[in-house]
Amino acid sequence: MAILAIDAGTTGVTVQVVSDKGKVVSRGYREFLQYFPEPGLVEHEPEEIWQATLAAASEAISQTTESLVAIGITNQRETVVLWDSKTLKSPRKAIVWQDRRTSDLVAELKAQGLEVKIQSISGLILDPYFSSSKLLWLSKNEKTIWADVVSGQVKIGTVDSYLVARLTAGRSHITDASNASRTQLMDIHSGNWSNELLEIFNVPAAALPTIVPSYGSLATTDPSSFLNLELPITGIAGDQQAALFGQTAFEVGESKCTYGTGAFMLTNTGSTIVQSKNNLLTTIAWQEPGGNITYALEGSVFVAGAAVQWLRDGLGLMESASEIEELALQVPDSGGVIFVPALTGLGAPHWDPDAKGTILGITRGTTKHHLARATLDAISFQVRDLVTAISADTKIKPTGLRVDGGAARNNLLMQLQANCLGVPVIRGMDLESTALGAAFLAGLGAGVWNSKEELRKVFELDRSFDPKPFDENIFESWTKAVELSSKWK
Repeated sequence: MAILAIDAGTTGVTVQVVSDKGKVVSRGYREFLQYFPEPGLVEHEPEEIWQATLAAASEAISQTTESLVAIGITNQRETVVLWDSKTLKSPRKAIVWQDRRTSDLVAELKAQGLEVKIQSISGLILDPYFSSSKLLWLSKNEKTIWADVVSGQVKIGTVDSYLVARLTAGRSHITDASNASRTQLMDIHSGNWSNELLEIFNVPAAALPTIVPSYGSLATTDPSSFLNLELPITGIAGDQQAALFGQTAFEVGESKCTYGTGAFMLTNTGSTIVQSKNNLLTTIAWQEPGGNITYALEGSVFVAGAAVQWLRDGLGLMESASEIEELALQVPDSGGVIFVPALTGLGAPHWDPDAKGTILGITRGTTKHHLARATLDAISFQVRDLVTAISADTKIKPTGLRVDGGAARNNLLMQLQANCLGVPVIRGMDLESTALGAAFLAGLGAGVWNSKEELRKVFELDRSFDPKPFDENIFESWTKAVELSSKWK
């Protein structure tokens, strides 16, 4: 008895078969293309996401004899997808969460004095990051497509909604509460779409998916669409919320950080909606079938692993991203080099879409090794900024940080993170906690597991990185560099 967990990320789709013991028994993966039509614009082709999902799922299924009982879905959030309600074909490419084309629109909304209202309803800061301004942009700039949205011919949603539509041959148009909370169109207090926000962002309610709990009986796949399989879809969550669930961070105050393209830290705040005073996001972690909502406080770093990719692809300093650890280990420190990877602006707690990437402290003695080390320092420092802000909002001092994501394999990065936080960094055996969280949610929804307590028993730890002495002067230099990157227009 096993769960098929689909993790549709920003650069590819991972599919895992997870047994009722919580073990990953097989895995498939397919990348899909990133499109950059202009500086600051990032798009995906929805059909390529779907084909990657089919290929990765087929690969994972072919490697095991486990009997599949349910499907769990987790996904990149905030990305806007449009598709024809009958043909399921997309009239345009998806606008990705990293896309910054709506900066001017967001500035206009701020000038109208709408920021406080939007945040009080949605829990989210007014920023191009979220789905809302992307939809407003489409309504203003792509009139023909938007007319089809208004008429009902074209549906809109996030990646989870799109995948469910493809999996069910268009019969189901749903999203879970965690994904809905990231659109900036949801009233997180009521758990429903907000009429006020829909009006501000010019979004017709009829085009949006129905909001459902994060686990339970949600939909059923159509065999003709999905590998001749008829399976219940019993778990859905946005990738970061799924990672929190996969890390079994079920208690108030428990936190995790996922190191992927960006870095995302979530702290469980239980049934309490914590309105941040430190530029963090209030979000829904998950909703239970009975309606009870667990909330979280989130800090989002836009560029983490993407900074390593830039060193590889933009500067050619390495052939593989995994080489950065070995490069960085060649030097005892960054040699005074400070790198602020504001390559797509700065996320929490700064929220400056116009900030520029900054490298300071370069001398004739600077090598690629120092740049590699400075990049790992930068990732750890950005996460420290999040931890500081979350602690100030929750009044809870962290005693440890659970970590996952591809970059969490980097032992040096994890040690640097522990050093600058001054608390242990705890790494699980399965670094793809997003997929594991989707499996856990789906397993609860399908009755594979009966309680969160059972899930804690199947979760496995890998190792803990205990903090070593840290030079606070380096972090002070980082803080100054962040200020400069914000001023550089």
